[in-house]
Amino acid sequence: MGIVAAYAVPHPPLIVPACGQGQERGIQATVDSFEEVARRIARHDPDTIVVTSPHAPMYYDCFAICPGPVLEGDFAQFRAPEEKVSARIDEEFAREVEQLAQRAMLPVMGRAWAGMPMDHATFIPLWFTGNAGVDCPVVACGLSGLSDRDHYALGQVIAQVAEDLDRRVVFVASGDWSHKLTPDGPYGFTPEGPMFDAKVAEAFRNNDMDALFHIDKFLVDVAAECGLRSFMIMAGALHGKQHTGELLSYEGPFGVGYGVAAFEVGEEG
Repeated sequence: MGIVAAYAVPHPPLIVPACGQGQERGIQATVDSFEEVARRIARHDPDTIVVTSPHAPMYYDCFAICPGPVLEGDFAQFRAPEEKVSARIDEEFAREVEQLAQRAMLPVMGRAWAGMPMDHATFIPLWFTGNAGVDCPVVACGLSGLSDRDHYALGQVIAQVAEDLDRRVVFVASGDWSHKLTPDGPYGFTPEGPMFDAKVAEAFRNNDMDALFHIDKFLVDVAAECGLRSFMIMAGALHGKQHTGELLSYEGPFGVGYGVAAFEVGEEG
Protein backbone atom coordinates (compact mmCIF):
# COMPACT_ATOMS: atom_id res chain seq x y z
CA MET A 1 0.00 0.00 0.00
CA GLY A 2 1.78 3.12 1.24
CA ILE A 3 0.60 6.63 2.15
CA VAL A 4 -3.18 6.79 1.68
CA ALA A 5 -3.75 10.30 3.04
CA ALA A 6 -1.99 13.18 4.77
CA TYR A 7 -3.36 15.88 7.03
CA ALA A 8 -1.92 19.11 8.40
CA VAL A 9 -3.35 19.95 11.81
CA PRO A 10 -2.65 22.47 14.59
CA HIS A 11 -2.17 21.68 18.26
CA PRO A 12 -3.73 24.33 20.53
CA PRO A 13 -4.04 22.78 24.00
CA LEU A 14 -7.33 24.56 24.59
CA ILE A 15 -8.95 22.50 21.83
CA VAL A 16 -9.23 19.71 24.42
CA PRO A 17 -12.36 20.78 26.37
CA ALA A 18 -10.97 19.78 29.77
CA CYS A 19 -8.19 22.28 29.12
CA GLY A 20 -10.10 24.90 27.14
CA GLN A 21 -13.01 25.02 29.59
CA GLY A 22 -15.18 26.74 27.01
CA GLN A 23 -12.45 28.65 25.16
CA GLU A 24 -12.44 25.94 22.49
CA ARG A 25 -15.72 27.39 21.23
CA GLY A 26 -13.70 30.38 20.07
CA ILE A 27 -12.04 28.15 17.46
CA GLN A 28 -15.10 26.11 16.53
CA ALA A 29 -14.10 25.90 12.86
CA THR A 30 -10.83 24.28 13.91
CA VAL A 31 -12.64 21.85 16.22
CA ASP A 32 -15.07 20.89 13.45
CA SER A 33 -12.28 20.41 10.90
CA PHE A 34 -10.19 18.36 13.33
CA GLU A 35 -13.17 16.09 13.97
CA GLU A 36 -13.66 15.73 10.20
CA VAL A 37 -10.00 14.73 9.81
CA ALA A 38 -10.41 12.14 12.57
CA ARG A 39 -13.47 10.70 10.83
CA ARG A 40 -11.56 10.50 7.55
CA ILE A 41 -8.67 8.73 9.22
CA ALA A 42 -11.11 6.24 10.73
CA ARG A 43 -12.58 5.57 7.29
CA HIS A 44 -9.09 4.93 5.90
CA ASP A 45 -8.64 2.22 8.54
CA PRO A 46 -4.85 2.70 8.62
CA ASP A 47 -2.32 0.11 9.70
CA THR A 48 -0.08 2.89 11.01
CA ILE A 49 -0.33 6.62 11.69
CA VAL A 50 2.84 8.68 11.33
CA VAL A 51 2.88 11.94 13.31
CA THR A 52 5.52 14.63 12.92
CA SER A 53 5.71 17.23 15.68
CA PRO A 54 7.66 20.41 16.35
CA HIS A 55 7.41 19.77 20.09
CA ALA A 56 8.83 16.25 20.05
CA PRO A 57 12.52 15.90 20.99
CA MET A 58 14.38 18.06 18.48
CA TYR A 59 18.08 18.30 17.69
CA TYR A 60 20.18 20.50 15.47
CA ASP A 61 21.83 17.65 13.60
CA CYS A 62 19.41 14.71 13.59
CA PHE A 63 15.77 13.63 13.61
CA ALA A 64 14.48 11.81 16.69
CA ILE A 65 12.06 8.93 16.14
CA CYS A 66 10.38 7.12 19.02
CA PRO A 67 11.71 3.55 19.11
CA GLY A 68 8.84 2.16 21.20
CA PRO A 69 7.31 0.08 22.43
CA VAL A 70 4.78 2.55 23.89
CA LEU A 71 4.52 6.35 23.87
CA GLU A 72 2.37 7.86 26.60
CA GLY A 73 1.32 11.35 27.57
CA ASP A 74 -1.17 13.35 29.56
CA PHE A 75 -2.37 16.94 29.81
CA ALA A 76 -1.30 17.61 33.38
CA GLN A 77 0.73 20.65 32.29
CA PHE A 78 -2.46 22.09 30.77
CA ARG A 79 -4.68 21.66 33.86
CA ALA A 80 -6.24 18.42 32.62
CA PRO A 81 -4.29 15.49 34.15
CA GLU A 82 -7.23 13.17 33.54
CA GLU A 83 -6.73 13.44 29.77
CA LYS A 84 -4.29 10.69 28.76
CA VAL A 85 -3.16 9.07 25.51
CA SER A 86 -1.21 5.83 25.15
CA ALA A 87 0.02 4.80 21.72
CA ARG A 88 1.59 1.55 20.63
CA ILE A 89 4.65 2.28 18.49
CA ASP A 90 5.05 0.50 15.17
CA GLU A 91 8.55 -0.57 16.12
CA GLU A 92 9.30 -2.31 12.82
CA PHE A 93 8.31 0.80 10.88
CA ALA A 94 10.36 3.11 13.11
CA ARG A 95 13.39 0.83 12.83
CA GLU A 96 13.10 0.65 9.04
CA VAL A 97 12.85 4.45 8.79
CA GLU A 98 15.98 4.83 10.88
CA GLN A 99 17.93 2.28 8.84
CA LEU A 100 16.81 3.49 5.40
CA ALA A 101 17.44 7.12 6.34
CA GLN A 102 20.92 6.38 7.60
CA ARG A 103 21.74 4.53 4.37
CA ALA A 104 20.75 7.75 2.60
CA MET A 105 23.09 9.73 4.92
CA LEU A 106 20.09 11.25 6.69
CA PRO A 107 20.56 11.13 10.48
CA VAL A 108 17.48 9.59 12.14
CA MET A 109 17.99 8.10 15.59
CA GLY A 110 15.69 6.24 17.95
CA ARG A 111 18.05 6.76 20.86
CA ALA A 112 17.68 10.52 20.40
CA TRP A 113 14.13 10.23 21.73
CA ALA A 114 15.70 9.23 25.08
CA GLY A 115 12.52 7.96 26.71
CA MET A 116 10.74 11.30 26.55
CA PRO A 117 6.96 11.34 27.04
CA MET A 118 4.45 12.24 24.36
CA ASP A 119 4.47 15.97 23.59
CA HIS A 120 1.24 17.94 23.24
CA ALA A 121 1.58 18.39 19.47
CA THR A 122 1.54 14.59 19.10
CA PHE A 123 -1.01 14.13 21.89
CA ILE A 124 -3.74 16.31 20.35
CA PRO A 125 -4.12 14.58 16.95
CA LEU A 126 -3.98 11.16 18.65
CA TRP A 127 -6.59 12.35 21.17
CA PHE A 128 -8.92 13.21 18.29
CA THR A 129 -8.30 9.99 16.37
CA GLY A 130 -8.77 7.96 19.54
CA ASN A 131 -12.12 9.65 20.10
CA ALA A 132 -13.04 8.64 16.54
CA GLY A 133 -12.34 5.00 17.33
CA VAL A 134 -8.97 4.71 15.60
CA ASP A 135 -6.72 2.17 17.31
CA CYS A 136 -3.57 1.40 15.38
CA PRO A 137 0.19 1.64 15.95
CA VAL A 138 1.92 4.99 15.63
CA VAL A 139 5.27 6.31 14.43
CA ALA A 140 6.28 9.57 16.14
CA CYS A 141 8.99 11.81 14.66
CA GLY A 142 10.50 15.11 15.67
CA LEU A 143 11.85 17.90 13.49
CA SER A 144 15.48 19.06 13.36
CA GLY A 145 17.80 21.93 12.59
CA LEU A 146 18.73 20.30 9.30
CA SER A 147 17.83 21.77 5.92
CA ASP A 148 14.40 22.04 4.34
CA ARG A 149 15.42 19.42 1.81
CA ASP A 150 16.46 17.04 4.58
CA HIS A 151 12.95 17.33 6.01
CA TYR A 152 11.54 16.61 2.56
CA ALA A 153 13.89 13.64 2.23
CA LEU A 154 12.67 12.24 5.55
CA GLY A 155 9.13 12.30 4.17
CA GLN A 156 10.29 10.37 1.13
CA VAL A 157 11.92 7.77 3.39
CA ILE A 158 8.71 7.40 5.39
CA ALA A 159 6.71 6.90 2.19
CA GLN A 160 9.21 4.31 0.93
CA VAL A 161 9.04 2.34 4.18
CA ALA A 162 5.24 2.40 4.04
CA GLU A 163 5.43 0.79 0.61
CA ASP A 164 8.18 -1.66 1.53
CA LEU A 165 6.22 -2.90 4.56
CA ASP A 166 2.91 -2.83 2.66
CA ARG A 167 1.30 -0.65 5.33
CA ARG A 168 -1.78 1.53 4.87
CA VAL A 169 -0.34 4.71 6.35
CA VAL A 170 -1.93 8.03 7.25
CA PHE A 171 0.52 10.89 7.68
CA VAL A 172 -0.33 13.62 10.21
CA ALA A 173 1.79 16.79 10.16
CA SER A 174 1.21 18.64 13.42
CA GLY A 175 2.07 22.32 13.36
CA ASP A 176 0.75 25.76 14.20
CA TRP A 177 1.23 28.68 11.83
CA SER A 178 2.33 32.19 12.85
CA HIS A 179 2.24 33.11 16.54
CA LYS A 180 2.16 36.86 15.77
CA LEU A 181 -1.33 37.54 14.51
CA THR A 182 -2.78 39.84 17.17
CA PRO A 183 -1.41 42.42 19.63
CA ASP A 184 -2.77 40.41 22.56
CA GLY A 185 -1.43 37.08 21.26
CA PRO A 186 1.46 35.17 22.88
CA TYR A 187 4.13 37.00 20.85
CA GLY A 188 2.34 40.19 19.89
CA PHE A 189 1.65 41.32 16.33
CA THR A 190 3.79 41.79 13.25
CA PRO A 191 2.51 42.22 9.69
CA GLU A 192 4.64 39.29 8.62
CA GLY A 193 2.47 36.96 10.72
CA PRO A 194 -0.66 37.20 8.55
CA MET A 195 1.54 37.35 5.44
CA PHE A 196 3.17 34.02 6.30
CA ASP A 197 -0.16 32.38 7.06
CA ALA A 198 -1.56 33.61 3.74
CA LYS A 199 1.32 31.91 1.93
CA VAL A 200 0.74 28.57 3.65
CA ALA A 201 -3.02 28.80 3.13
CA GLU A 202 -2.47 29.48 -0.58
CA ALA A 203 -0.13 26.50 -0.89
CA PHE A 204 -2.61 24.14 0.75
CA ARG A 205 -5.62 25.56 -1.07
CA ASN A 206 -3.85 25.17 -4.41
CA ASN A 207 -2.42 21.74 -3.53
CA ASP A 208 1.04 23.17 -4.23
CA MET A 209 3.54 21.58 -1.85
CA ASP A 210 6.51 23.11 -3.69
CA ALA A 211 5.32 26.57 -2.66
CA LEU A 212 6.16 25.78 0.97
CA PHE A 213 9.84 25.75 0.03
CA HIS A 214 9.71 29.16 -1.61
CA ILE A 215 8.35 31.23 1.26
CA ASP A 216 10.79 34.03 2.03
CA LYS A 217 13.09 33.01 4.89
CA PHE A 218 12.80 36.39 6.57
CA LEU A 219 9.02 35.99 6.55
CA VAL A 220 9.34 32.55 8.09
CA ASP A 221 11.65 33.75 10.86
CA VAL A 222 9.67 36.85 11.81
CA ALA A 223 6.30 35.07 11.75
CA ALA A 224 7.34 32.80 14.65
CA GLU A 225 5.78 29.68 13.16
CA CYS A 226 6.33 26.13 14.37
CA GLY A 227 4.75 23.94 11.68
CA LEU A 228 6.49 24.62 8.39
CA ARG A 229 9.13 21.89 8.64
CA SER A 230 6.49 19.41 9.71
CA PHE A 231 4.59 20.29 6.54
CA MET A 232 7.80 19.88 4.53
CA ILE A 233 8.16 16.29 5.76
CA MET A 234 4.55 15.75 4.71
CA ALA A 235 5.36 17.17 1.28
CA GLY A 236 8.13 14.61 0.92
CA ALA A 237 5.77 11.81 1.93
CA LEU A 238 3.38 12.91 -0.84
CA HIS A 239 6.14 13.17 -3.45
CA GLY A 240 5.18 11.59 -6.77
CA LYS A 241 1.68 10.68 -5.61
CA GLN A 242 -1.52 11.89 -7.22
CA HIS A 243 -3.54 13.62 -4.53
CA THR A 244 -6.11 16.27 -3.86
CA GLY A 245 -5.50 19.23 -1.58
CA GLU A 246 -8.10 21.01 0.52
CA LEU A 247 -7.85 23.72 3.15
CA LEU A 248 -10.63 22.71 5.52
CA SER A 249 -10.36 25.71 7.82
CA TYR A 250 -8.12 28.51 9.03
CA GLU A 251 -8.53 30.91 11.94
CA GLY A 252 -6.39 32.74 14.47
CA PRO A 253 -8.49 34.60 17.04
CA PHE A 254 -6.02 34.00 19.86
CA GLY A 255 -2.98 35.30 17.97
CA VAL A 256 -1.83 31.91 16.61
CA GLY A 257 -2.72 30.58 13.18
CA TYR A 258 -4.63 27.29 13.25
CA GLY A 259 -5.02 25.64 9.85
CA VAL A 260 -6.41 22.23 8.96
CA ALA A 261 -5.74 20.78 5.50
CA ALA A 262 -6.45 17.41 3.90
CA PHE A 263 -4.58 15.59 1.13
CA GLU A 264 -6.24 12.44 -0.14
CA VAL A 265 -3.96 10.16 -2.15
CA GLY A 266 -5.18 8.43 -5.29
CA GLU A 267 -7.63 11.15 -6.20
CA GLU A 268 -7.16 13.58 -9.04
CA GLY A 269 -5.82 16.89 -7.81
